[in-house]
Amino acid sequence: QVQLVESGGGSVQSGGSLRLSCASSGYTTNSYCMGWFRQAPGKERDGIACIHSSGSTTYADSVKGRFTISLDNAKNTLYLQMNKLKPEDTAMYYCAADINHCGYYYTPYMSSRGQGTQVTVSS
Repeated sequence: QVQLVESGGGSVQSGGSLRLSCASSGYTTNSYCMGWFRQAPGKERDGIACIHSSGSTTYADSVKGRFTISLDNAKNTLYLQMNKLKPEDTAMYYCAADINHCGYYYTPYMSSRGQGTQVTVSS
C-alpha cells in the first residue's frame, strides 16, 4: 500500500515562496503519477499539478508559471515549489498518487493521498 507524508507548509506573505515535500513509500511499479491538489475551507478540491514517473508534467492555469512540481526518484520524494504566492493560494495541500491515471485535474481522485499540509498566504 502506498503511503504519502507531506511536509513544508506554513504561513507566508503575499509574493513569498514555500516548498512542499511528499515522502512516498510502498510502490511496486516504476510507472506511476504523483501530484498535488488543494482544498480551501468551503470550496471544492482543486487539482493543481501532476508529474509522471517519466518526468512529464501538467499544471492548472491558476498556478502555471508560479508553481513547479518535481520528483526525486532516488529519494522517493515529490516536491512542489511555490513562488509568487497569493492569498487565494491559501488552502490545505495534499499529495496524491495513482498508477493508472495522470493529469492535474485527476489528482483529487487519485487512489492514494496524504494527510495534507496547510499553506496560508497573507496580504
